Amino acid sequence: MSNTESMTMSREMRNMESYSPVFVDAYNPLQAGSIDGTDEYPHDKAISRAMISTYKPNKFVIGDPECTVFVGHLSPLTTDEIIIRSMKQYGTVVRARVVKDIVTGFSKCYAFVEFTEPYEARNAVRSGNKTTIDDHEVLMEMEKERTLRGWIPRRLGGGLGGKRESGQLRFGGKDRPFRKPILRANVENIVSDNMVNYKDKPRFESYKNQDKWKRESYRDSYY
Repeated sequence: MSNTESMTMSREMRNMESYSPVFVDAYNPLQAGSIDGTDEYPHDKAISRAMISTYKPNKFVIGDPECTVFVGHLSPLTTDEIIIRSMKQYGTVVRARVVKDIVTGFSKCYAFVEFTEPYEARNAVRSGNKTTIDDHEVLMEMEKERTLRGWIPRRLGGGLGGKRESGQLRFGGKDRPFRKPILRANVENIVSDNMVNYKDKPRFESYKNQDKWKRESYRDSYY
C-alpha cells in the first residue's frame, strides 16, 4: 500500500470513528455538501462561496437560543397563533414568529418558537419533529444560528436540507442526516470479489461462448 493510500485509509477510518448523523459542535459547509460528510473538494459554487464566507448572528434577535426551536415545512397560511397553539403541548411558549419576506410579506414557511426552559425546547424537537401542523408535516430542530459554531446560512451557500431539484442539498441536519461513511478499500474488495466470483461461474462461461461479443477478441475491461 502506498503512502497516499495509507493516508486516505487513515482519514476514512477517522471519519467513521467520529461519525455523527448531524452537526453537533461546529458547522462545516464542505461536509454539509456531502451525503456522508467526507468530500475533500466542493462540488458546487455555493459551497465554495460558503467556505470563504463569515457570518455574524443577527444582534437584534431576541430570546434564549438554547430555548429556541426552528419549525420548517410550514403551510404558507400558518400564523403565529396557530404555531403557539400547536407547540403548547411541549411546554410554555414565550413567543413564536413565522418568518416573512420583507418585500412581499408572504410567509417563508418556517418559524422560530421560544420556550421558557431548554428541556422544553428539546422535548419539542424530540417529540414534535414530523408531526402535522395545518396539514403539513413539519421539521423541528434546535436553532443553529446562535448555537452552532461556524454556522453559514443558506443565502451564503450553507444551511441544511434543501430540495433535490435545486442541486444544492445540505446534509448534517435532522431533515437530511449524514449517512455513515464506507471505507473505500472495503468497497473495492467487495467489487473485486464479486467480479471474480461472477467470472468463475460456469453459467458465465457458457454464455460467453454463445455470444460473440463475449469472446476473447471482443471482450473489453468490463468482462
